[in-house]
Amino acid sequence: MQPTFSSSRILLPVRPWFIFLSLIAALLLNFLPTANWPGMPDWVALVLCFWSVREFRRVGMGWAFIMGLLMDVADGAVLGQHCFSYVLLAYASAALSRRLLWFPLIQQALQVMPLLFAAQLVQALMRLAVGADFPGWGYFIAPFVATLLWIPATFILLLPQYQPVEQDPDRPI
Repeated sequence: MQPTFSSSRILLPVRPWFIFLSLIAALLLNFLPTANWPGMPDWVALVLCFWSVREFRRVGMGWAFIMGLLMDVADGAVLGQHCFSYVLLAYASAALSRRLLWFPLIQQALQVMPLLFAAQLVQALMRLAVGADFPGWGYFIAPFVATLLWIPATFILLLPQYQPVEQDPDRPI
């Protein structure tokens, strides 16, 4: 039986190692050579936004700063462009988290889209401020692709937290 998102099932608490592992996996996806293709989403921004909405007490601006610093060093980008955009993204996601979780997944994705777009825009503006070339309009397709990936990302990242539907009286939880 697959979990449904419209059910009222209670989720198990998320394990900190799973959050860490998912952030590292997103970082590794951003390190791939395909990350610079037009339309490829910023995986770190997507996963960071997800955990900032779901677990804002565990994943916040500190994690965003660390992940941004790692991305800046790995990309050889303007030092601070990812840090600043990820910190703003984490702050806005955490501030809107209570409201976002009331909506179904499609509406959540539509409300996360401006946050992801703003993070991408901040990075582009910081590049332009130091004299880099305009990255092209294809650069701004990535937040829309990440918005489409919000639903599968939610399913994948929440999968370990679902309790089994069948209740076993001998099982403690």
